[in-house]
Amino acid sequence: MTDFTLRRITEADEAAVRLPNQPFKLFGHFIVTRDEAGWQHHEVLDAEVREQTFPEENYQLADIDAKGFAIGAFAGDDCVALATFENRWTKYTYLADLKVNIPQRRLGLAHQLMDFAKPFAQAAGTQGFCTVAQGSNLAANRFYLNYGFHIGGFNTNDYFHTRARGETDIYYYLDF
Repeated sequence: MTDFTLRRITEADEAAVRLPNQPFKLFGHFIVTRDEAGWQHHEVLDAEVREQTFPEENYQLADIDAKGFAIGAFAGDDCVALATFENRWTKYTYLADLKVNIPQRRLGLAHQLMDFAKPFAQAAGTQGFCTVAQGSNLAANRFYLNYGFHIGGFNTNDYFHTRARGETDIYYYLDF
């Protein structure tokens, strides 16, 4: 197993914010409902496993730092995982992006990035994390719930006029 170093990304390693997106598996859907007891969810596994790769973001460190911060996990000089955050007026720090290179997945790096980011969010005066996951990204939804986030909202409209019509967004919150 490789040792990883986590650090806030600075100008010295700015190229790390342009860590390319890699494919991830889509193998099910996260179904969310709300009733008098609150948010409920269940999983539906797909008959076929597909892959998706998000478009490249072309991040610039100055833009990220103007709104929040970026954390990287490094194997030597190579960035192998990235998390970008935006401090919001809502008193939540928004996890805008979280990605781990394929060979380093399932080693706990996403969890470590979140743990490492918490003091930076607290120093900015926020009181928790928030983020959004697509309903078709079952792995992401599982990760957020396992990390301790709770469902705080559900949106069926964002993709209505797009190629992804029918997709949903699930809003997650984690209080410190």
